[in-house]
Amino acid sequence: MDDKKIPPREMFCDIASYFDPCMNDFLFVYDVADDFYQISPRAVERFRLPGARFHGLARLCPGFVHPDDVGMLQEDLALIASGQKDYHNLEYRWIGRDGSPIWINCKGQLLQDPEGGSKIMLGCINEIGNNQKADNVSGLLGESALHDQFMQLLPSLEDATFLRIGIDDFKVLNERHGTKYGDYILREIASRIQHCAGPSQFVYRVVSDEFMVLDLSGADFQAINLLYHRIRSSVDELVAKEEYRALYTISGGMVSLKDVDTSEQDYNRYSEALRLSEFALAEAKLRGKNQLYYFQPEDYAAFLRRRYILSNLRKSMSDNFQGFDLHFQPIVMADGEFLYAAEALLRYRTPSGEIITPKEFIPILETSGLIIPVGKWIVRNALEMCRRCREFYPEFMISINFSYIQLLKSPVYENLMDALAQANLPPSSLIVELTESGHLESSAAIQNVWKKLRTAGIHIALDDFGTGYSNLINIGNLKPDIVKVDRSFTVKALQHEYEYELLTHIIRMVHSIGLNLVIEGIENREELRQITAMNPDYIQGFYYSKPCPRDEFLDKYKPGASRIRR
Repeated sequence: MDDKKIPPREMFCDIASYFDPCMNDFLFVYDVADDFYQISPRAVERFRLPGARFHGLARLCPGFVHPDDVGMLQEDLALIASGQKDYHNLEYRWIGRDGSPIWINCKGQLLQDPEGGSKIMLGCINEIGNNQKADNVSGLLGESALHDQFMQLLPSLEDATFLRIGIDDFKVLNERHGTKYGDYILREIASRIQHCAGPSQFVYRVVSDEFMVLDLSGADFQAINLLYHRIRSSVDELVAKEEYRALYTISGGMVSLKDVDTSEQDYNRYSEALRLSEFALAEAKLRGKNQLYYFQPEDYAAFLRRRYILSNLRKSMSDNFQGFDLHFQPIVMADGEFLYAAEALLRYRTPSGEIITPKEFIPILETSGLIIPVGKWIVRNALEMCRRCREFYPEFMISINFSYIQLLKSPVYENLMDALAQANLPPSSLIVELTESGHLESSAAIQNVWKKLRTAGIHIALDDFGTGYSNLINIGNLKPDIVKVDRSFTVKALQHEYEYELLTHIIRMVHSIGLNLVIEGIENREELRQITAMNPDYIQGFYYSKPCPRDEFLDKYKPGASRIRR
């Protein structure tokens, strides 16, 4: 076209629209002089573009280009407009309709009329962050091919089912045997999935060690479950065929398209189906692996709830632990009803004001590892409370709960000794309550921390005695200073003669080896009367006080009020 006028932009626009259904990429035409931009209509469904045709590309690009990349694009457009460049080739991010960043490669060539007429750029945009159309390792089509088939067959997919299959502990297999052997396993499993699939079931490799079976036959859970077990048996045969060189299993997550919100746009329905299948597979692995999990909305709601709480916990921590608070419950001497100590109990309120129960947020803190920094905050504030109480109760002690995760994954001993020194308190002012004694007994590392704490003079309490976490053997092996009887055991002892006699003998046994015992959960005077007849050392429960905020506790037990007021 160097020796003749280029055709008008309308012709290129028509050509782009004509070829749009035939391509995976997005064609564009840009009239530089008129600042007019047109792109394949499909791109508007994918990206936050103002439309398929619009004026003002440089001005409007902040609406659909990632903020970090806007300047780079505008600078390149300025060079083209000034005649310093006659091509465009950038890799950067556009914003998807769902707000997510999408990597693209945008290439264009400027066609200029030699007589000084219009300057038109023709180009193509392709997504470089997408999975490949096909996978050469497994020999299967990839996730983008699954997407294309899904979009082509809608709305006739209402009875479709997604079965997502993942190889359990595939990372370990690669580490032990190398990626070459890992690729061999991927190919073999892909082949076996295809062999087990029926005529209306299509197999893809969606990511890493995960495969997707798209079922278009309207199969119910029983049929998909049968397919999964055929595949699992075939994989077991592969393991045996390899003479158990590597041991691995497969998990499966099943999602019906009926579980996906029908009000969503087609692309969002596809994205949601993939997201739910990912959750279903993760749930199968979480429940022990080597099994099929069928998506249940209530399980997903619980998962979203946990994610919501975790997000709020992180936000509160980054804002100097706003929303976290400590409540204190007295531990009372059974003989004379004098104040002995207080247990520090963590409470949490989200930035929006919602109160989350410890039963919900404590397990999330532990599984996420956030219990370690939050635990340091608890220690610091609980010891400050202890220091205040010791101003008028010199022997007062504070009791703090620890989990085995804290003992295993953080330098608890060093942290506690530093915190005690900063608070100017002796180790004897602190009681460390430990639960999950099965973990404590079986871990040499935790046993070492346990011994260091006791040697330093910190009191050790074995919490939740009488639940599934504890037994008499643990008392002998772990040698705590204090045994705390759980409320559930207390209730049984108050209601049944056998459990009452059993608890009486346990108290005698605990005393015979020089330990003290706390009875938890006493709520009224009659319960107190029955329990004190057993001769326990300390009482804790609502009868004396519910856990209360710091200032309320200090007001209750100010100087001269050492005897408990109810």
